[in-house]
Amino acid sequence: MGGPAVVVVGAGPVGQTAALLLARWGLPVVVLDRRPARDPVGSKAICQQRDVLDLWCALGVPEIAEEGLTWTTARTYYRDRELFSWSFERSGPLPPFVNLSQARTEELLDAAIAEQPLIDVRWDHEVTSLTQDRDGVRVHCGERVLRAPYALVCAGAGAHGLRRGLGLSFDGESFADHFLICDIRTDLPGWEHERRFYFDPGWNPGRQVLIHPCPDSTFRVDWQVPPGFAAAPGDVDAKIRQIVGARDYELVWQSVYRFHSRVVSRMRAGRVLLAGDCAHLFAPFGARGLNSGVADAENAAWKLAAVLHGWAPAELLETYHTERHAAALENLEVTSATMRFLVPRTEGERAHRLDVLERGAVEEIDSGRFAEPYWYADSPLTTPGRPCGGRPPRGAGQAPAPGVIVPDVALPGGRLRERCRDGFLLILGEMCDSRLFVQILGKVTKAPLAVVELAEIDGTGLLADTLGAAPDEAWLIRPDAHIAAIVPHAGTDRVAAAVSRALRLP
Repeated sequence: MGGPAVVVVGAGPVGQTAALLLARWGLPVVVLDRRPARDPVGSKAICQQRDVLDLWCALGVPEIAEEGLTWTTARTYYRDRELFSWSFERSGPLPPFVNLSQARTEELLDAAIAEQPLIDVRWDHEVTSLTQDRDGVRVHCGERVLRAPYALVCAGAGAHGLRRGLGLSFDGESFADHFLICDIRTDLPGWEHERRFYFDPGWNPGRQVLIHPCPDSTFRVDWQVPPGFAAAPGDVDAKIRQIVGARDYELVWQSVYRFHSRVVSRMRAGRVLLAGDCAHLFAPFGARGLNSGVADAENAAWKLAAVLHGWAPAELLETYHTERHAAALENLEVTSATMRFLVPRTEGERAHRLDVLERGAVEEIDSGRFAEPYWYADSPLTTPGRPCGGRPPRGAGQAPAPGVIVPDVALPGGRLRERCRDGFLLILGEMCDSRLFVQILGKVTKAPLAVVELAEIDGTGLLADTLGAAPDEAWLIRPDAHIAAIVPHAGTDRVAAAVSRALRLP
């Protein structure tokens, strides 16, 4: 290819991740950003979920998981009374999540990008429009025009003109109340590994406050404030003093923002795909913004690679919209329910919230359900099989099923997920002949497809137990680590059909 295979618009974490993934698939990428340079200020998106950390480790950026802080106790208060708390211990090679400022995350991803010759980052390139024909996309930056077969737009919530130019709407709502965010550096003994959520505290009556610990003795504080709140220095100091008392503190960063709940009408418009905040906006309780945006990037990258390398037809890209738009709608539903509890708008909602808090009804208190990978159970790429069931209770694992992300099981010399990022992975039970499957599937697809026997990689039996794998089953895992098929009584014809389905092959 003479020019870029893909132009990525936006150099935030979603665009950075997409560029690294595309380069990992051997595709040249140009990343465009309207800013003159990186602006490394403010915590912004701070909470990265385990599956996102796993992906970044695969891209050679384990430092995000290593440097981030994982709190171990969550406390929830109503006024001056603690309603409940819950704690957990880390299990497995990766933490369930970390808190790390977006600025540091971007810095670490930038370092990985700098080592990748297939990625060309161009600052001070504001994309004003996108035009396309049957052969590619023209990306217009004023008088400068770049051409590529495809474009992936990760330009953030403010990309109104690009969405309109593609004929897309961005329907939803914006919440009237504002939120004041402050990053403060101080010493709060006993709070270093606790997340605290306050409903209606005396020092922010009628509203709530969320406090997250971050690395380097920094705390991220979110106050719900009334519309029109002016963040005067004295007002901000008074709010911080209500938390830290007479202790010395450093105000590292502050901002006031509104919450939005919006999803774009389509996440694919011809040869242009939309990802991250450009495609969806959620209230941040549950950390579903950045985490879902990274999942967008991974879904888009492996499908673009399959099409550009000739492993799959262009129709595969429509499943990017099918899968990730469904994920966005699920996130919208979850976060909208949280906002109805946190910011009630009707007398009925206010009365319900007051009743729940007064009773201390733990199971009915909604301060946000943490980000989870979407299940592609109903995707056209997924071969139906074991049912998924509903979401398990907080802290419980999901039984493996088609469409669900595969468990990250420890194996001799590594982890299962580490084997899933270079293509499709087919795991065969002991009654299946791997040599025969290699021979037959090589005629079905030229896409990277590793065939392994369960006994070969499962030295302890832990993987078989975790999967609940039968001796005559075959498990097909997608490049994004989601299970594409669990094939019982696995013959080569049934597995070949599952592979064809996962790539939209005829």
